Amino acid sequence: MSEPEISGTQPSQPRPVRLRDALLRARIEAADRTGVVVDLRDAEVARLEILNDALDPLFAQVPEQIDLFDRGISQGDTPRLWIDVVAHILMGRDKRQYRFVQDTRFGRIVLAESHDTAVIVDAVTDYVARRIVERERAMVVPPEPKPEVAEPPRRSRVWPFVFGFIIGAAALFGVAVVAALRSW
Repeated sequence: MSEPEISGTQPSQPRPVRLRDALLRARIEAADRTGVVVDLRDAEVARLEILNDALDPLFAQVPEQIDLFDRGISQGDTPRLWIDVVAHILMGRDKRQYRFVQDTRFGRIVLAESHDTAVIVDAVTDYVARRIVERERAMVVPPEPKPEVAEPPRRSRVWPFVFGFIIGAAALFGVAVVAALRSW
């Protein structure tokens, strides 16, 4: 028996694919791509861990009382090696190039880019030194000069006493006059 032809098509064209088969192929392709993405992300994290190990001697020299830096690798969609709250290192588009960036209120600034770990370590060293100097300047605020306050002139305390004595005597004299006039 021959297969029935689809109306309006020529017999040389292939049969339409069933949706279930197409979904199965799409799921297999997505799984393959996901595996590649996971492998790329693992490679990025591995490179960032190598850089993190290269930064250990630098951060061992930072004094313990300075708590500006909190190094760590974040495992998000884009893995990052955080140096502090505003600066981090991520991999470039080719996944082999390190990109050291700082977030500012005006946007993100690229501080250094290189395939070489030593170049990024030098850039991070300069950044850490600048941040320590900024902290020292912020901590040592010169005292503001206080305006000299002129002391008010000292007034004599005798005149208020004399004035009060005269008013009191006048009041007593007035009371005595009023009492004398009533008794008359």
